[in-house]
Amino acid sequence: MRETPRPQGTAGEAGPGLPQLRSGRAFAHTTGASGSGTPHRSDGRSPHTPRGARQPDPTGHPGTIPPVPRWPVLLVSTAAVAAVLFALITWQVLTGGPLLGPDERLGLDLAGRGPAGLADLFSDLGNPQVAGSVLVCAVLVAWFRRARRAALFAVLALAAVPALVVPLKMWTDRQGPLTEATGYYPSGHTTTAAVAYGAAALLLAPYVRRSWMTLVAAVLLTAATSVGLVLRGYHWPLDVVAGWCLSAVLLLTLRALTRSGQPPK
Repeated sequence: MRETPRPQGTAGEAGPGLPQLRSGRAFAHTTGASGSGTPHRSDGRSPHTPRGARQPDPTGHPGTIPPVPRWPVLLVSTAAVAAVLFALITWQVLTGGPLLGPDERLGLDLAGRGPAGLADLFSDLGNPQVAGSVLVCAVLVAWFRRARRAALFAVLALAAVPALVVPLKMWTDRQGPLTEATGYYPSGHTTTAAVAYGAAALLLAPYVRRSWMTLVAAVLLTAATSVGLVLRGYHWPLDVVAGWCLSAVLLLTLRALTRSGQPPK
């Protein structure tokens, strides 16, 4: 006796019928869809996971949470070189090392050369009244531009100059080129000029179209001060070089601190 064919099951009943395609599941695994397993959401919002919220660094690698500011390697290495050079010159001055002979011969040979009035003008650029006034103007500009963290650090950098230079002068007790007085190492005028003009350049650079011009002006003013001090016989050349090294450490520290205070881009 023939059996009647078994009817197919209705939806919701288990049966041997062919599986039915569901369009919803096909779209569920497309890129960017909700529930697809990818970190992208269909509504454009970032997932609420630590990995998804992690911001990439400038090189494209995953960053930290939150971003931790780091001192650039170039700034740290340059400051370290300047500090080592300053320590080497100071050691030579304290021990009467072989560098002092050529330094004193060169200093005596250069003293008195060039126009005296121009040399005096150049050396006066390192006076605290002159260099400090330039920095005060730059600090006011940065303060009203709401760069108050950088302005504060610039003031502290200039205040650190006498705090460092005066004890060093008393410790080394080096005699000047054309006088029997002592306390000429390192050059306070050179250090003051470099820190004041350099800090002013760093503060004003963001508001100048050609920011490199502020740095060039700071270098030229510091160089003019150094030349005037040596030509007038106020300092030995190594006194001036030591002032460069000391101011480089202060300015690079200032630069690193102001960069660490900037918001990540």
